Formats: sequence, structure tokens, C-alpha cells
Amino acid sequence: MAVSLGFHIIFACVGMVMPFLMIASHGLWLKTKEPVYYEMTRAWVKGVAILFAVGAVSGTVLSFEIGLLWPVFMDHAGPIFGMPFSLEGTAFFIEAIAIGFYLYGWSKIDPFIHWLSGWLVGIAGIASGIFVVAANSWMNAPAGFVWVDGHAINIDPIKALFNDAWFSQALHMTIAAFEAVGFAVVGIHAYFLLKGPKNVFHTQAIKIVIWFAVIAALLQPLSGDHSAKDIAHRQPLKLAAAEALFKTQNYAPLGIGGIPDMVKETVNDDIKIPGALSFLSFGRADAQVKGLDDFSRENWPPVPVVHYAFELMVGCGMFLAAIGLIFVVHFFRKKDILSKKWFLKLLVLCTPLGFIALEAGWTVTEVGRQPWIIYGIMKTKDALTPMPGLVFPFLTITLLYMFLAGMVLWLMVRQFKAVSMKNYDTDKQV
Repeated sequence: MAVSLGFHIIFACVGMVMPFLMIASHGLWLKTKEPVYYEMTRAWVKGVAILFAVGAVSGTVLSFEIGLLWPVFMDHAGPIFGMPFSLEGTAFFIEAIAIGFYLYGWSKIDPFIHWLSGWLVGIAGIASGIFVVAANSWMNAPAGFVWVDGHAINIDPIKALFNDAWFSQALHMTIAAFEAVGFAVVGIHAYFLLKGPKNVFHTQAIKIVIWFAVIAALLQPLSGDHSAKDIAHRQPLKLAAAEALFKTQNYAPLGIGGIPDMVKETVNDDIKIPGALSFLSFGRADAQVKGLDDFSRENWPPVPVVHYAFELMVGCGMFLAAIGLIFVVHFFRKKDILSKKWFLKLLVLCTPLGFIALEAGWTVTEVGRQPWIIYGIMKTKDALTPMPGLVFPFLTITLLYMFLAGMVLWLMVRQFKAVSMKNYDTDKQV
């Protein structure tokens, strides 16, 4: 399940974001009629189609896995959080239909209606992602039922959908998707621009996409602060594991880096900022933050895994925010930083960082909730299928994903090379 989710989340985020890049360039083409924007839109929509197809395959595998691997969980949880999954399915089908209109609608339907179908692809993609995250947030903040003698009664699907965690998780995930995909696309175009500095196609592509990436990167720390405060109230054990805070304390320090020692219950080689964790969690430097010692050790998640994933997520996120800030400062000082090789090299370096942060953040969310699959109600070990031999489908599915990843990389590289070979020099535009 972890392998499937880790693979699928990348394509889900691409499906949420790429349509908006596509319609941005399409809108510029409708406005200016410059061929570079038309070619850009056609190139990006091919990428959207490839990635959408692979995302549909991995999403189908996940839909089978959730029933086959977690039968006890679905027996209890299915009637409660089935609504967001059904809504996600509806959004997915709308997205698929809209992609069909967009792919084959060139010169066949009204240009403005064609452009609007692209908006529908993007909006449906965002809705699809939000509904899936709402289902996951319910596992972190169960709502919409009463648990009596191991069974759920008085089920309210609306309350389950709009649980206490859905907004913070959906907001954080959506911004993370724009940040990850935005910097990935910018980094790829920056790489080709370094090889051909006069290529207008890649220059204009970066000018469009970088604003999506930068705005998301600058908003993400604010969203992260909101999420941290939410987790501090709802899941203090997850926060303690993420920060490797072993002792409950006032003026709790914010640790940067460090290696948790689970035997001595200390953190080695970290940098501590006194009172910062208390302030970030509760808005007061003297506030008490619960440590791991406040909870039964049998309910601790794997602390090192959660801590390292959290540090990796924050580190990548802050680096991308710094890159975004550098760009904004130069933009308002009217300096063309996109022509500087050192900045283009930094953008190339940023290509994978958003997705690394995305995977690390998902690890914090899922592993940090352990040992619970439904927080405080059902443990993961009690929800898992008792069937033996799961190593065989695990290996089969992993090989399938490796094959799909290889095919996607080959197709996307071929697509970018084909575009780069076209004559889009500044001295001679097509």
C-alpha cells in the first residue's frame, strides 16, 4: 500500500496542477496568437495525457488494494467515509471527459469553449485530490459516527467528510502539489535553457510556471504553521514524534536536525531554538508542549522515521521558499534573474525537491498516526488482511510501477527533446 501510494501521489499531484499550466499558456495564445504559446500548450497537454493515463492505472490498483488488504477497516469505515471516495470518483470521470474534449477539440469546437474545457480538467483534478485527502483526514480525525462495542452507529457522512482535519490537510496538500509540480516543470525547462540560452520556448515556459511555483513555495510555510497548530491540538503524539520531543515541557525548543536516541530518549547533534516549538504550536513561548513521555510507549509511532521525514520535508520546503524569495526580490528590483546561469542551475537543482518534500510529508502524516489506522479507535494490525503470501502481489505491483515509471520517463524525455529541437531562438521565432 505504501509503495502504491508513494507512486500514485506523484501522478495525482501532476493531474491537479499541470492543467492550470496548460490553460495559462493556452490563454496567452488566444490573447497574443504567438506560435510559441500554441506549441507550449500542445506539448504540455501531451504530458498531461501521458501522466493522466498512468495515474489512472495506479489509482485503479489502489482502489483494489484498499478493499483486499484492509477488509476489517473497510467493513467498519466504508459506510462512514464512502462519500468522499464516491465524490472523488465523480470528479475523476468529469476530469477524464474534459480531457477528451480538450485533447480532440482543437479547431473542432469554439476556441473559448475549448479553453474552458481545460479549466474543467484543472478544477476536477483539484476536487479529486481534495476528496481523497478528506478521506485520509478522517482517519486522522474520526468524525460522523458513534463507536459502540466495536461498531459504528449514528453515521453522518457529511460530518465525516468535513472532519476537523480536512481543511488543514487539503490546503497543505494542494499548495504542496503546486509547489512540487511547479518547480519540477521549471527545473526541466531551466535544464534545456542552459543547453540553449536563446530558446524562446523554454524561456517563456519558465516565465509562466515560475509564478505558480514561487507563490506556492511562499504560501507553504504559512500553511505548515496552520497544520502544526492543528496537529498540536489534535495529535500531540504525532508532533512529539516529528520533533523527537521526549519530555513534556514549557518553553519547548524547536529542534533542527538531530539523531534520536531511542534508548537514552534524547536527540544528538541537533540545533535547538528555545521556546520556538511552544510558540509555533500554541502562539506562546511559555506554552506546554506534550512530549512522548506523556503517552504509553506501545502507542508511539516509529519516532526516527517520522522525525527524519519531517526534517526532510521542512528542509526542502524552506529551501524552495528561499529560491522563491530570491526570484521575487529580483523581479521587483526589475533585474532579469532568469538570464543568470547560476539561478538556472539552482532551478535545475530544485527539480526533485518538491516531490521529495511531498513524499516526506505523506510519510509524516501516515507513519506519524501509527499504530492507529483510525486514530484512537482501530489499530492498523487489527485492520490488515490475515491472508498469507502478500509478498508476491507486492513484488508484482512494484515491478509494474517500475515499468510504468520507466515508460513515463522515456516518453517525457522524448517529448521534451522533440520540442527543444524546434527553432525557437530569440533571433528567429517560428
